[in-house]
Amino acid sequence: MRLLLIAYEFPPSPSPQSLRWTYLARELDALGHEVHVLTADLGGQTPGLPRLPGSVTVHRSFAGPLRGLLAARRRQRERSRGGDAGAGDAASAQPLRPPRNWKQRVSEAVQGAAAFVHFPDIRGEWRPWGRRALERLLDQVRPELVISSHEPATTLELGLLARRRGLPWVADLGDPVLAGYTPRRWRGRSWRIERETCARADLVTVTTPGAASLLRERHGGGARIEVVCQGFDAAYGDAGPDGAAGMFDPRRLELLYTGSLYRFRRIDALLEALQANPGVRLSLAAVTVPERILQAALALPDQLRLLGFLPHTAALALQRRADVLVSIANDDHAQVPGKIYEYLGAGRPILHLGNGNDPTAALVTELQRGWVCASRSDPLSPLLGALAGAKARGELERGLELGHDQVHQYSWQHIARRLDALLAEAARQR
Repeated sequence: MRLLLIAYEFPPSPSPQSLRWTYLARELDALGHEVHVLTADLGGQTPGLPRLPGSVTVHRSFAGPLRGLLAARRRQRERSRGGDAGAGDAASAQPLRPPRNWKQRVSEAVQGAAAFVHFPDIRGEWRPWGRRALERLLDQVRPELVISSHEPATTLELGLLARRRGLPWVADLGDPVLAGYTPRRWRGRSWRIERETCARADLVTVTTPGAASLLRERHGGGARIEVVCQGFDAAYGDAGPDGAAGMFDPRRLELLYTGSLYRFRRIDALLEALQANPGVRLSLAAVTVPERILQAALALPDQLRLLGFLPHTAALALQRRADVLVSIANDDHAQVPGKIYEYLGAGRPILHLGNGNDPTAALVTELQRGWVCASRSDPLSPLLGALAGAKARGELERGLELGHDQVHQYSWQHIARRLDALLAEAARQR
C-alpha cells in the first residue's frame, strides 16, 4: 500500500514521536509498503538516530520563518565543522548538546514568545507550507492512505484536509490533543480538533489504554480507537566496544535514568536515598535538569553523574550496561513514559518509582522485570541498600525474567505487524 505519513517530528528531531515513526516507517517499509513522509525541514542531521532505508521517501518543506532560520543556521554550523553530524552510529556516550549558553536561552525565549501566536506552539508556523506541500503530494504521490503523527496538532489539521479529499486517514494521537500541559489560550481549539479528529478519522491510535478511555469519555464511543504502544528495537544488537564500555563501576550499584525530567516526574526521593547509600551511583541522561538536581550533583559528585542529552544509540548502549534502569511514574496515569519499552528491550532490571497504581508499575510487576517502590526516601533507601548487597553477592537478577521472549509483543517489529493489519482494515472500510 502507498502510505503518506505527515510527521513534523521526524529526523533530525530526536523526540520520542520522531523515534516512534522512524522505527514504524522502517518496519512498514520492510513489510512491503511504499512509505512517503511529509515533514518540516529542520536542517542538519542528528547522530545516533535509527537509519531509514533508501526506499522510504522523505519530502521536506519549509518549516516557517523562525524554525527555517534556525534550520539554515544549523546547516551552516555543520558545514563550518567540516563533517557530517549524522555520520556513524554515535554510540559514544558523549552529550549530544552542550550546556545551554546565552544564545540558546535567547533562542528559547524567542520561540516561547512566538508560541503565543502560533497554535499549538512554534511548530504551528509550518502550517501554510505544510499544507501546500501536502496538496502537491496528494496529487503527485496519490497515496492510498494518509497517517498523521501528533504532536503537534498541525499534522491533524493537515490530515483533516486529506480526509476531506476522500482519502482514508489514520490519526496517531499518542497523547490527547487537549492535555494537562495545554496552555489555557489553546484549550478550546485543542478540544475542537480532538473532537473532529475522533469524528472523521477512519482510525485513531493512542499509546495507552488510559488515553483511549479518556477520548471515548470526551467524544463518545463512535470513533475507532486502538492502542498502539511505544516499543523497542528487537534488531538492535550490543554494539560491542564503544563509548559506553567502562562507563560503570563493577564494584558499586550503578543506576541509570534516560529521558526527560518534567515537573510531573519527581526524582527528589531518589536523590535523598542516594545520600544514605554511598555505594550507589545514579547517572542521568536528560536534555535539561532542574536547578535542584544541578545543586545535588555538586553536593554528591561521586554519586550523581549528569550525562547531558545523549544520542539515541548511545542511550541504548548504556541501558544494556547499567545494573538497574530507573523509571519514574507520571502524575497522569493515562500516560506511560515511552522509555519504559526501551528498558524492556535492554534486558536489565527496572526500578520503578511511583505510588504503585500506575500502568508502568503494573507492567514491571506482571513481567517480573524489577521492583516497584513508593517515591519516598524511607522505603527507597533500604531498597537501594538491599540491591547494592544483592549485586555484591551476584544475586541482583535473582527471581527476575529479563529475556526478550517475555516482551516480544513490545518490539517495533511486532507492533508494526499489528499496525499493518489495522491500516489494511482502515483502507478497506473506506
